[in-house]
Amino acid sequence: MPYSDCPDHAFWKLCLEDRRHLIGELYRPKFQISAKTRIATAGSCFAQYFGKYVKKSNLVFHDAEPPPEKMPENVAHDYGYGLFSARYGNIYTVRQLRQLIEDGLNATLRETAIWKNDGKVVDGLRPTIEKHGYQSTDELRKHRYRHLRSVIELFSECEIFVFTLGLTEAWQDIRDGTVFPVAPGSVAGLYDSNIHDFVNFSIFDISNDLHFVVETLSQLNPALKIILTVSPVPLTATATGKHIAQATTYSKSALRAVAEQCVLQHDNVDYFPSFEIITSPIFQRNFYEPNMRSVSRFGVETVMQVFFDAHRELHCQVQGENFPTQISGGAKTDQEIICEEIVLEEFVKK
Repeated sequence: MPYSDCPDHAFWKLCLEDRRHLIGELYRPKFQISAKTRIATAGSCFAQYFGKYVKKSNLVFHDAEPPPEKMPENVAHDYGYGLFSARYGNIYTVRQLRQLIEDGLNATLRETAIWKNDGKVVDGLRPTIEKHGYQSTDELRKHRYRHLRSVIELFSECEIFVFTLGLTEAWQDIRDGTVFPVAPGSVAGLYDSNIHDFVNFSIFDISNDLHFVVETLSQLNPALKIILTVSPVPLTATATGKHIAQATTYSKSALRAVAEQCVLQHDNVDYFPSFEIITSPIFQRNFYEPNMRSVSRFGVETVMQVFFDAHRELHCQVQGENFPTQISGGAKTDQEIICEEIVLEEFVKK
């Protein structure tokens, strides 16, 4: 009979009643990861946690843009070093990642992403990396070209790439389609309704972009394996005009559906269920801070424990590590997660 041969963890009632069928059964890796494997990370704010734990494990955190020698750790963090495997900052949408890869391969510098205001020249694609801006456009171009070379080097040499899908909403320049990590004028730059437009990517858009990413990176590095995750952090605000709960549900559902489709289509792509661990009511836990948006330390530790437990050769001291649970719009200490999206709270009507 249908369902009669399904495992215990396939039934809600059994998972709810017997803890043996809970989180430990949720993640069964498509491929095992060995010690000393070079892992690269990218994605939304939540992805920063992954890199912090990788650095404490017997894996190798692949860093293509390390900080200058003798730069203090808190200063390096403030300038975007070590948050991810290169200084690209938070990559919230799949379109952003696709754009980064295309720019790296073609050595493209997007003029529409050169923002000027308040006497500063800001890289609109990495608005928080150089928080004081650049002295000139030429200096910005020099830094951006160096960054793009590092990105291609990273993808050519890493063995595992972990990408956390975060948002479907973004802002773009209608002149060339350049997508930004934040709305112009929120963190830096100036908003111009004549050239800046809001976009909420469809499942079709996201799927096409993710397929391009996988195919392109696989050609660049045939041995590369990719692990997708979906951020469990709700949207701070939505520009759709819909209720924030409805907008968040669409965003996370679309990203999760596309990730599943991608895993089924590509042998070298797997999915890690950080989203399900944090958000599913079946685990009867509240893994969020009181603001019901930031993931608690216990939640982060649980997610990472599941990951390392599933890979037999990996070891990491997960419990009790002094890792951050708060998220800020800009770094105040080296223990905070940098998240530009949080600045949208400043637009709440008083």
